[in-house]
Amino acid sequence: MRITRSLTIGFCLLAALAMAGAFSWNRAADGDAAFAPRVPVRDGCTVIMVGKNASTDGSVMTTHTCDCGHCDWTWRFVPAADHAPGSMRKIFHVNQFADWDPRLGLKWDRVKENLAGLEIPEVPHTFAYLLGSFGYMNDQQVAIGESTVGCRRKMENQTPSAKFDITALTMIAMERARTAREAVRIMGELAERHGYGFTDTGEMLAVADPDEVWVFEIMPVGALWTPASKKPGAVWCAQRVPDDHVCVCPNESRIGEIDLGNADDFMASPNVVSYAVDQGFHDPKSGAPFNWKKAYNPNDASAASTFGSSGRLWRFLDLVAPSRKFKPETKNEDLPFSIKPEKKYSVYDIMMMTRDKYEGTPYYPGRGVQGGPFENPNRLPYGFQVDGKKYSTARMISVNRAEYVTVTQSRGFLSNPVGGLVWLAFGAQDTSCFMPFYAGITGIPLSFEIGDHYVFDRQSARWAFDYVDFHTQAVYSLAKEDVREAQEAWEKSAIERAPLIDRFADELYRKDPAQAARFLTEYCVNNANRVVDRWWQLGDELLVKYNKLWIYDAKTRKRNPMKYPDWWLRLLVEYNKLQPRSEEKK
Repeated sequence: MRITRSLTIGFCLLAALAMAGAFSWNRAADGDAAFAPRVPVRDGCTVIMVGKNASTDGSVMTTHTCDCGHCDWTWRFVPAADHAPGSMRKIFHVNQFADWDPRLGLKWDRVKENLAGLEIPEVPHTFAYLLGSFGYMNDQQVAIGESTVGCRRKMENQTPSAKFDITALTMIAMERARTAREAVRIMGELAERHGYGFTDTGEMLAVADPDEVWVFEIMPVGALWTPASKKPGAVWCAQRVPDDHVCVCPNESRIGEIDLGNADDFMASPNVVSYAVDQGFHDPKSGAPFNWKKAYNPNDASAASTFGSSGRLWRFLDLVAPSRKFKPETKNEDLPFSIKPEKKYSVYDIMMMTRDKYEGTPYYPGRGVQGGPFENPNRLPYGFQVDGKKYSTARMISVNRAEYVTVTQSRGFLSNPVGGLVWLAFGAQDTSCFMPFYAGITGIPLSFEIGDHYVFDRQSARWAFDYVDFHTQAVYSLAKEDVREAQEAWEKSAIERAPLIDRFADELYRKDPAQAARFLTEYCVNNANRVVDRWWQLGDELLVKYNKLWIYDAKTRKRNPMKYPDWWLRLLVEYNKLQPRSEEKK
């Protein structure tokens, strides 16, 4: 009776907080055409990591900006499952850089046809988890964020001998790992035994649980590797981020000198040093200590030398420890692995950090001619070439080609289904909205499972955010204020009510786990549906307000001219050789 009453109170709370919305989730989509991914275009991702003593609430946090611009953005909820003795788990390849024509079937419904030619023994029970381009969080609060770091060209192995790519590894880790350390070991040992690479080169994963977060880096060992060699089919290393530190991976190797005698802070494959020596990447006779990134992923770039295109590492360190005055001229490989921040960070702080665009620095791309009259920082994201010369432009933490962005929280002071949170924002950080999904949910909105870059679809959640983004670009400095107002309303309200949801769900879970899962699922799905609806409405509002580059005020029903900055008008006069109007005679 008490459980029923608590559940009723909870659903009343849910109704008051999230209101009613379309409630639909996981379904399978059938397709008859052959599985056919498009040719990939490689891009990079930014990952921020926060130790439990560097956060305001004791949570361990990771982020992932899935930067691609054309890759598949769809998500799935993978339920927990029990498996009979002797069951086998088929391994299949997942090209993280590809997308799929929806007419051929949705990615996660057809990808299993791309078998790697390997089966491994199944475990008795696999955990539930949220799946995007990678596994992001399971019901044990193990969380992952990904960043491609690359490797030396001779290390690449795109042959069928490499049975695992990075997505497949994260999926197995989500299914089997109870802790971050366990996830690292599982992925490392599988890659050693069965080979790593195929569609992927060097990769970094932030692997977290409620107690700690690890930087896990893995690389192939060349196209000549075969299992018959009895040698490891991958080389990998992992370093723990200190509990009171923060760390970032901006598509470059972050692990430097390693201490394999310190098992609390380091893990590695048995060939971590010997492979580098064999390949001539490290000379033990030199007397220099072995340095992982200098051996396998050397990088002499800096923020200054690339005019900001390799500046995310410097920018992050400058944001979290401004008094240290890190110089943009310092080579990235000489900057510290992690750092104790000058303040503790909340989940909202980290969300806002994912939206950073170098504001206030010489690399801010919204300034001057590049940004235009309305300071749009999203132009020329890859640099440009003119008159036979190439020019770099800043590569920011926040890029408008993002498929989605995640912020994960692993919180040891709550039960696993309630303590784990994935905050998901579809599309570009500056115009999207973070929505909470608890580790204990049993489904996601159907609108998260569908959509494609090349076909506009009002049933796809992602298109709601792209709709807003498109209507923001023309008058960016003006429209972003409208977007920011909506972001603050929906993100801050979700963050502010989280402790109330946490307490009720945690108490309910201890009494009836199934009812707690239902409560959390309905809360998350209804909130997400309302956010998506609001973003469709916001896109309509922006279209009306800034239509034809005027300002239409719906409240006063007046149309006002768009104001342009004087500096831009002066450039217009100079470039177009305009002449002022003659004074009219009175």
